[in-house]
Amino acid sequence: MAKKADGALSEDEKFLFLDKNFINSPLAQADWAAKKLVWVPSEKQGFEAASIKEERGDEVVVELAENGKKVTINKDDIQKMNPPKFSKVEDMAELTCLNEASVLHNLRERYFSGLIYTYSGLFCVVVNPYKMLPIYSEKIIEMYKGKKRHEIPPHIYSIADNAYRNMLQEREDQSILCTGESGAGKTENTKKVIQYLAVIASSHKGKKETSITGELEKQLLQANPILEAFGNAKTIKNDNSSRFGKFIRINFDVTGYIVGANIETYLLEKSRCIRQAKIERAFHIFYYLLAGAGEQQRKDLLLEGFGDYRFLMAGHVPVPGASDSEMFEETLEAMSIMGFNEEEQTGILKIVSSVLQLGNIEFKKERNNDQASMPDNTAAQKVCHLLGINVTDFTRAILTPRIKVGREVVQKAQTKEQADFAVEALAKAKYDRLFKWILARVNKALDKTKRQGASFLGILDIAGFEIFEVNSFEQLCINFTNEKLQQLFNHTMFILEQEEYKREGIEWNFIDFGLDLQPCIELIERPNNPPGILALLDEECWFPKATDTSFVEKLCSEQANHPKFQKPKQLKDKTEFFVFHYAGQVNYNASEWLTKNMDPLNDNVTALLNNSSSPYVADLWKDVDRIVGLDQMTKMSDSSAPSASKTKKGMFRTVGQLYKESLTKLMTTLRNTNPNFVRCIIPNHEKRSGKLDANLVLEQLRCNGVLEGIRICRQGFPNRVLFQEFRQRYEILAAGSIPKGFMDGKQACAIMIKALELDPNLYRIGQSKIFFRTGVLAHLEEERDMKVTVVIISFQAQARGHLARKAFAKRQQQLTAMKVIQRNCAAYLKLRNWQWWRLFTKVKPLLQVTRQEEEMHLKEDELHRTKELQQKTETELKDLSQKHTQLVEEKNLLQEQLQAETELYAEAEEMRIRLSAKKQELEEILHEMEARIEEEEERNVVLQGEKKKMQQQMQELEEQLEEEEDARQKLQLEKVTAEGKIKKLEDEVLIMDDQNNKLQKEKKLLEERIGDLSTNMAEEEEKSKNLTKLKNKHESMISELEVRLKKEEKARQELDKGKRKLEAESNDLQEQIADLQAQIAELKAQLAKKEEELQNALGRLEDETAQKNNALKKIRELEGHISDLQEDLDSERAARNKAEKYKRDLGEELEALKSELEDTLDSTATQQELRTKREQEVTILKRALEEESRSHEAQMQEMRQKQTQAVEELTEQLEQSKRVKANLDKAKQALEKENGELARDVSSLSQAKQEVEHKRKKLEGQLTDLQAKYNDGEKQKAELGERVSKLSNELDSVTNLLNEAEGKTIKLNKDVSSLSSQLQDTQELLSEETRMKLNVTTRMRQVEEERNTLQEQLDEEVEAKRNVERNISTLNIQLSDSKKKLEEFVSSVELLEEGKKRLQRDLEAANTQFEEKASAYDKLEKTKNRVQQELEDLIVDLDNQRQLVSNLEKKQKKFDQMLAEEKCISNKYADERDRAEAEAREKETRALSLARALDEAQVSREELERINKQLRTEMEDLVSSKDDVGKSVHEMEKSKRALETQVEEMKTQLEELEDELQATEDAKLRLEVNMQALKAQFERDLQGRDEQSEEKRRQLGKQVRELETELEDERKQRVLVGTAKKKLEGDLKEMEGQLEAVTKGRDEAIKQLRKIQGQVKDFQRELEDACNAREEVLATAKESEKKAKSLEAELMQLQEDLAAAERARKQAEAERDELADELSSNTSGKSAIVDEKRRLEAKISALEEELEEEQSSMEMLNDRLKKAMQQTEQLNNELASERSTSQKNESARQQLERQNKELKAKLQEMEGAIKSKFKTSITSLEAKVQGLEEQLEQEAREKQASVKGLRQKEKKLKDMLMQVEDERKQAEQYKDQAEKANARVKQLKRQLEESEEEAQRITAARRKLQRELDEATESSEAMSREVAALKNKLRRGNEVSFSAPRRGGGGGGRRGVIEAGGSDEEADGHDRDFNGTKASE
Repeated sequence: MAKKADGALSEDEKFLFLDKNFINSPLAQADWAAKKLVWVPSEKQGFEAASIKEERGDEVVVELAENGKKVTINKDDIQKMNPPKFSKVEDMAELTCLNEASVLHNLRERYFSGLIYTYSGLFCVVVNPYKMLPIYSEKIIEMYKGKKRHEIPPHIYSIADNAYRNMLQEREDQSILCTGESGAGKTENTKKVIQYLAVIASSHKGKKETSITGELEKQLLQANPILEAFGNAKTIKNDNSSRFGKFIRINFDVTGYIVGANIETYLLEKSRCIRQAKIERAFHIFYYLLAGAGEQQRKDLLLEGFGDYRFLMAGHVPVPGASDSEMFEETLEAMSIMGFNEEEQTGILKIVSSVLQLGNIEFKKERNNDQASMPDNTAAQKVCHLLGINVTDFTRAILTPRIKVGREVVQKAQTKEQADFAVEALAKAKYDRLFKWILARVNKALDKTKRQGASFLGILDIAGFEIFEVNSFEQLCINFTNEKLQQLFNHTMFILEQEEYKREGIEWNFIDFGLDLQPCIELIERPNNPPGILALLDEECWFPKATDTSFVEKLCSEQANHPKFQKPKQLKDKTEFFVFHYAGQVNYNASEWLTKNMDPLNDNVTALLNNSSSPYVADLWKDVDRIVGLDQMTKMSDSSAPSASKTKKGMFRTVGQLYKESLTKLMTTLRNTNPNFVRCIIPNHEKRSGKLDANLVLEQLRCNGVLEGIRICRQGFPNRVLFQEFRQRYEILAAGSIPKGFMDGKQACAIMIKALELDPNLYRIGQSKIFFRTGVLAHLEEERDMKVTVVIISFQAQARGHLARKAFAKRQQQLTAMKVIQRNCAAYLKLRNWQWWRLFTKVKPLLQVTRQEEEMHLKEDELHRTKELQQKTETELKDLSQKHTQLVEEKNLLQEQLQAETELYAEAEEMRIRLSAKKQELEEILHEMEARIEEEEERNVVLQGEKKKMQQQMQELEEQLEEEEDARQKLQLEKVTAEGKIKKLEDEVLIMDDQNNKLQKEKKLLEERIGDLSTNMAEEEEKSKNLTKLKNKHESMISELEVRLKKEEKARQELDKGKRKLEAESNDLQEQIADLQAQIAELKAQLAKKEEELQNALGRLEDETAQKNNALKKIRELEGHISDLQEDLDSERAARNKAEKYKRDLGEELEALKSELEDTLDSTATQQELRTKREQEVTILKRALEEESRSHEAQMQEMRQKQTQAVEELTEQLEQSKRVKANLDKAKQALEKENGELARDVSSLSQAKQEVEHKRKKLEGQLTDLQAKYNDGEKQKAELGERVSKLSNELDSVTNLLNEAEGKTIKLNKDVSSLSSQLQDTQELLSEETRMKLNVTTRMRQVEEERNTLQEQLDEEVEAKRNVERNISTLNIQLSDSKKKLEEFVSSVELLEEGKKRLQRDLEAANTQFEEKASAYDKLEKTKNRVQQELEDLIVDLDNQRQLVSNLEKKQKKFDQMLAEEKCISNKYADERDRAEAEAREKETRALSLARALDEAQVSREELERINKQLRTEMEDLVSSKDDVGKSVHEMEKSKRALETQVEEMKTQLEELEDELQATEDAKLRLEVNMQALKAQFERDLQGRDEQSEEKRRQLGKQVRELETELEDERKQRVLVGTAKKKLEGDLKEMEGQLEAVTKGRDEAIKQLRKIQGQVKDFQRELEDACNAREEVLATAKESEKKAKSLEAELMQLQEDLAAAERARKQAEAERDELADELSSNTSGKSAIVDEKRRLEAKISALEEELEEEQSSMEMLNDRLKKAMQQTEQLNNELASERSTSQKNESARQQLERQNKELKAKLQEMEGAIKSKFKTSITSLEAKVQGLEEQLEQEAREKQASVKGLRQKEKKLKDMLMQVEDERKQAEQYKDQAEKANARVKQLKRQLEESEEEAQRITAARRKLQRELDEATESSEAMSREVAALKNKLRRGNEVSFSAPRRGGGGGGRRGVIEAGGSDEEADGHDRDFNGTKASE
C-alpha cells in the first residue's frame, strides 16, 4: 500500500507504508521526460543515472546526473529508466522497464527509506537492515491477519498469512522457501514466520488459563534456541549464522489449529567443531558450556579454560550483545520445556565436552619409524571417562587398529597423520550424531499430540547459491540444491503465468522455463549414460587405486561434450573443473572429495563406543555396521587385493547418496505443496545499517534467482493494466477516437490501441486487462507526458489571457468611478456653504416618513418573532400529544403484563402444590436408598477384609521381588566377569594363531628351498652323459621327493584351512615346531657344508642358515614374550620380507650355479673326478636327506594327527563358545535395548505378563468350556426354535393388535407435526449412544488383543531365557573340556567353571523364584479379579471403591517400576469398564422407567380418545339442538367453562410429558458425553499399541473365527429372546390397560404385594448368597451375558415405544388444542348473548348463523376424521347410557368425589405393587448384571464376542434408522398444525433445566404423570357427566325461563358444588379451578 487513507503514518508504519506525495510530483516527471534519463554501468554504484546527449552510431554520449561528466558508452550497455510513477514500487514485476539497473535502484531506494520488504513477482525480497525495526509487534500481526497480499504492504507476515489462508481454504499444503547468503536474515525471517503462525493458529487462543496456554506453540518456539545452540556459530558475515539447512513442517488440523511439527536438517557443517577461522567461533554450545557451567558441572564434565582446547582455534571469541552464560541457561530451559530430562541433558553435555577433549590428544612420531605414539594419555583418559570406555582399548584402537586384509585380520600401526585424522573424524562424527539425536528428540516432543494433522505448512531455511574462491564438495551440494529450487520456482512461475494467460484468453506459445535448468541438474545427478558428477564420485569410491585426480579425469572424459561442463586449463590444478549454473560459472576443486564422500571412521573405536557403559553413548553408536572403516580406506590405497574391494559393497551409503536421497524427498514434498519464495539479501559485509553495496546486491540477486525470474517475465507480458485504468490514464492519447456515450472497456481499449498504432506483438487484450511487453508503458508515459505538456501549456495561455482581460476591465471600472467621485466632490464643494442646503440637511431627519420606515421594520421583526414562537408551540404540542399516546399505550401494556403476572402467580401456586407432593415421593425414595446404602456398607466391610488379605499378599510378593532383584544383580556381576575372562582368552588365542601362522609360513619357505635344491641336482644329473645311472637314481629320488612335496603341500593347505580355527594348545604346538625347526636347521647345516664346496653358493648358504637361526631365536624370544607380541608384529613382518629377499637371492645363485655346472661338464678329467666325488657326496647327502625326511615325515604325521585332533576339538569348542558368546552378546544387546525401549512401558508388560500367565494356564480349560457351551448352545438353539415358533404366532396376534392401534393413531397423528424435530433429535442421540457402545466394545477388543501380544512377548522372553540357560550349560561343558586340554589355562578355566556353575545355580534359583512369583501373581490376580467384580456391583459407592483401587496402586508402587506402571494401566482399564457398566445399568433402569411411562401414556391416550369422542357427540348434540339455543345459553356457557378447564388440564399434561421427554434427552446427552470421554481415553491409551497388536491379531485369527461362529449362533438366540421380550412387553401393556379391573380386586393386589415383598427379601438373601458363592456363578455367567444383550435390545425397543407414546400423546394434545380453539371461536358469540339478555330474541338469528358456521367447521373436521366416526358412534352409545345417570348429578357429586379418593388410594397401592415388582426385577437384573460383569471381564479379552456384538449393534442401528425414517415421514404431515405449542414447549424446557439436579428424576416424574393422568380421567368423566346433564337441561329448556330467580338458583346450586369441591381442593386442583370459574360467573 502506498500510503494510508488519512495520510498520517505512525512510527512503525513508516517502515511499511510508502508516502507517494514526492513521487507523484510533477517536477520529477518533467525532469525524467525532458532529460531522457537512462542507466549506465558504474563500478561503485553498479548503475548511475545519466541523460542522453548525442548518439554516434553504436556509441552514445551521456551526461552523468551526479557530477555532469560526459561519458561515451556503447548502446548495448545502456538500460532504460522507469518513469517516476514506478519509483519505490512494491512489486518489481510491475516495472515497465525490467532490467538489472531498475531492480537495483528500486531496492536501494526502498532500503534507504526503511522499507526492507519488496515483492518481485512470486519472490519476496528481504534486505537485512542490521537493526531492529518496530514491524514485528502484536499490532502489526493483527494488521496483517486475514488480509490479502495486495491490500497491505510487503511483509514476511503477509507471505505467512497468505500461505496459511490458502492452506485452510484450498486444503493444499503450503511451503515457504527462505534462501540467501549467510547473514542475510534467513533464520530471523523463519523465526518471524513461526512466531506469526504460533499467534494466529494457536489452539489455546480462547482459554483463560495461562498455565497451559499454547504448550505446543511454546515448544515450537523453544525448538529454535536448542537448534541455534548446537547448529549456529559466529562467522565473518554473521554473528549467529546457521551452519545447516532445515525444513520445518508445522501440521494443522481441519480447523486451522497447530497440532504438531517436524524439523528436518541438511548439510550440517560438522568440520566447524574442529577448526575455524581466526575471528570465527565453533558452534555456540561449546562457549555456552564453558562460560555457563557451575562448579559441580565443571568437575563432572572435566571442563577447562577456553585456551586449553586445541579445537577452539581462537580461544574465547565473544559475540557482541550476547552473554554466553545467559544463553546457556536459556538453552537448558528450552531443553527442559522440550521434555529433555536431567540424564539426557547430562549425556549431551558429556558428548560436547568429550569432543573438546579429543582435540587435546597429542601424537608424536617415533624416532626409528613413522609409527605414532601417545606419550601423554591424560586427555585420552578424560575422553574415555566421559564416554564410558576403556582407555587401553581406546589407545590401542587409535594407534594399532585391527584391519581386515583379504581374509586375514592384522594389526597395523598408524602414522601421526593417520592418528590425527582418525581423532578429528571421530570428533566430527560424534557431534554429527549428537545433533541428529537432538533433532529427533525435538521432533518427538513436537509431535506428541495424537490429533491427526489435515495439512501442513513447511518453512525451508537453507543456504543460497555460493561462489567462493575455492569451491569444494559442500558448495556443489548447496548449489545443486539451489538449482533444484530455482527449477521449482521457474516451473511455478510458468504455471501461474500460463493460468493468467489462459484465464484472460491470450494467445501464448507455452514455454516451460523450468526446463532451462535441466541440463545442469542432469550433469550433477544423472545415474548413467553418461553418469553425472555424483554418480561418478560414488563409483570412484568403490575402486581401489582411485584418487581425486582419477575422478576428475574420468569426469572430463565422460562429460567433455556437455554444454554445462568445461575442462580445466592446462596450467591449473588437475583436480579442477567448471560447471555453468544459472547464477554463473563455478570453478570446483575436487581435492579430498573421495574422503568427504565416504566419510571414513576408525571402526575399532566405533565398536568400543557401541559397547560403552553409558547407555546414551551406546545408543548414539548403535548403527556402527553402516560406517566406512579403515579396511575400506586401506583398499582404497592398497592395490594388492583388488578382489576384496567389493566385499563391503552395499553395507554403507556415501554422503552424496544420502544427500541426494534427502534432497529428492524434500523436492517431492515441495512439489506437492504451493510454494512461497523469500529471498534474503545481505547489503554489505560490514554489518552496517543504511549502507548498500550495489555489486554485492547484484551478485545475490543473480544467485537468488530474482534476475532469472525477471528474465522469465521479459519473455511474456509482465505489465498488466485494467481496462478502466488504461482508459482513464491514456485516453488523452486517443481523444477523438472513442465516441461519446457508454462503451465496453475492452472495445474502448481496442479502439485506443488501434489509434495509437502499436505493434501487435507488444500487447495482448484479455478479458479484464490489457497486457504489455517490457518498455511499452514507459513509451506510453512519454507520449502522455508530451500530450499533457501541450494541454497544460494551452491551458496556462488561456488562463493568463483571462486574468489579463479581467485586470483590464477592473482598471476601466476604476477610471469611471474616479470620474464620478470627482464630480460629486466638486458639487459638494459648491453646496456646502449654501444656507438652504444646510436647512435641508437639518430638517430631513425630523420628517415622519423616515420614522414610518423604521416602525415598519420593527413590526416586521415582531411578526417574525411571533411566528417563530407559534411554530415552537406547535411542535411542542405535537411532541406532548405523541408522548401522551405513548404513555397510554405503555399503561395498557402494563395492565396486560399485570394480568399475565397474576395468571403466572396462579400457575406458580399450582406448581408449589405439585412440588410438595413430589417432595413426599422423593422422601420415600430416599428412605429406600438409605436402606440400600446400609446393605452396600455391609458389603464394603467384607471387601475391606479381603483388601487386607490382598495387602498382606502384596507385602510378601514385594519381599520376594527384592530377593529376586538381589539375585539378579549378583548374576549380572558374575556375567560381566565371565565375559571379561572370555575376551582375554579370545585375545590370547588370536595371538597364538598369528604366531602359528608365521611359523607355518617359514616352514613352507624352507621346504620350498629344499625342493629347489633337489630339482637343481636332478638337472645336473641329466646333463652329465657319463653318469646316466646316477641320473636315473636321482630322478627316482626326485620323483619320490616330489610326491612327498605334494603331500606336504596338501598338509600345508589343510593347515591353512585350520589356522583360523586354532585357539588352544599353542604351547605344545610351539614346542613341536621348535623341534622341527631344529631338525630343519641341522639339515640346513649339512646342506651348508656341502654347498661350501660349490664356490660362492656355500658361503651364501651359510649366511642364510645363520640368518635363519637368528630368525628362530627371534621367534623363541617372541614366544617367551606373548604379551609384547602386538608391538613386535612389524619387526616380524620386516624379518619375513628379508627372508623373502634372501630366497630370491638364493634362487639367483642357484641359477648361476647351474650355468657354472654346465660349463664344467666340458672341463678336464680332473674336473670330472671332482664332479664324481661331489656327486657321490650328493648321493650320500640325499640318502641322509631321505632318512631325515622319513623321520621328519613320521614326526609330521604324528604331529598332524595330534594337531588335527586338537584342531577339531578346539574348533568345535571355539565355534560353540563363539556361538554362545554371540548369543550372549545378542541377548545382552537385545535386553539392553528392550530395557531402554520398555522403560516407559514397564508397567504394562509386567501386568500383562501376570495376566497372560494366568490366561495361559486357563486357556485349555476355557477351550473345553467353550466346547461344552457350544453343545449347550446347540441344545438351547433347538429349544429356542420351538419357542420361536410359538412366539411367532403370538407375535402375529400382537401385530394384529398393533395394526388396529396404528389405525387409531393414524387418525389422530394428522394434527401433530411440530414434535418431529424433537423426535429426530432423540433418535439421533440414541443412534450416537449405540455407536458409543460399539466403540467401547471395539476398544475392549483392542485391549484383549494387546494382552495377547503381551502374552506372546512373554513367551518369547521365556524362550530367550531358556536359550540362555542352554547356552550356559553348553558353555560349562565346553569350559570343562577346554580345562582338560589346555593345561596352562587350568586355573582360569576352573574359575570360569565355578562361576558358570554358580551362575547356573543362581539362574535355576531365579527360575524357581520366578515360578513362585508367577503362581503368587496368579493368586493375586484371582483375588484382584474378585475385588473388581465386587466393585462393579457397587454403584453408589463407586468413588469409595476407586479410592480403594488407588490405595492398592500406591502400595503396589513398592514393586519394581515395571510392575507398578503396568498395574496402573490395568486399573485404568478396569475403571473405564466400571464406568461403562455403571452407565449401562443406569440406562437399563432408565429404560424400565421409560417403559412404565410409555404404558401410562398409552392409557392416557385411550382416555383422551374417549374424551374426544364425547366432545364430538356433544358438538353434534349442540348442532342438533340449535333451535333451542336461546333457552340453553346458560348450559352452553357452563359447558364452555368445563371445556376450558379441560383444555388447561390437557396443557398441564402436555407440559409434564414434555418434561419427561426433555429429562430423557438430557440423560442421553450425559451418557453421550461420558461415552465420548471414555472413547477419548481409550484412544489415548491404545493408539500407541495398535502397531504391536496388528501382528499378533493375525495369529489369533483362526481361533477368533471359530469362536465367532459359535457366538453368532448365540447372538441369533438372543435376537429370538428379544422378540419374546417384546411380546412380554405387549402383554404388560395389556395388563396395565386393565387397571380399572385391577382396582376391583384391590385386596388380591395387596396380598400379591405382600408376597412380592417377601420375594424381594428372598431375592436379596439370594443376592448375598450369590456374592459369597461367586465361583458357582461363573458357570452361569455366559447365560447372563446373553440376557444382558437381550436387555439392551429391550432397552432400544422401550425407547422406540416411548417415542411412539410421545407421538400419540402429542397428537392427542394437538387435537385437544384444536378443539379448544374451535370451541373458543364457537363461544365468542355466546358471551354477547349473555350481555344482551333483554335483546335475546333479536340476536337469536345471529347466534344461529354462528352455529351454522360452527356446523360447517365441524363438517370439515368430520371430513378429516372420517375414519374416527365408528369410534364416535360407540362413544355416543356410552354417552347415552351416561345421560341417564347424569340426571342426579348434583346429589351424586359428593359420592363421586369420595370414589375419586378411594380410586386414588387404590392407584397408589397399585403403584406400590408395581413398584415392588419392578424392584424385584431390578434386583434380579442387578444380580444378572453382576454375573454379566464377571463374564464381561473374561470376554473383554476375547475379540470374537466384541466383533459379533458390533455386527448385532449395526443391525439394530439400521433397524432403528429405518423406524426413525418411517416415523419422520409420518411426522412430516403434521408440521403445519403444531406451531402454537412450540413456544410453550420452549418455556417448559427452561423450567425443566432448573429441576435437572436429581439423579432419579425419571421415577418421580412417572409417578407424577400417573397421578395427573388419573386426575385428568376423573375430571374428564366429571365433565362428561356435566355435559350430559347440560344436554338434558337443553332438552328440557323449553319449559325453563331466563328469569332472575332462576339464575339465582343456578348460582346457588353451583355454590354447593363449589363447597363440595373445596373440601378436596388440595387433592384435585384442576376441579377447583373448574368450579371456581363457574362460581365467578
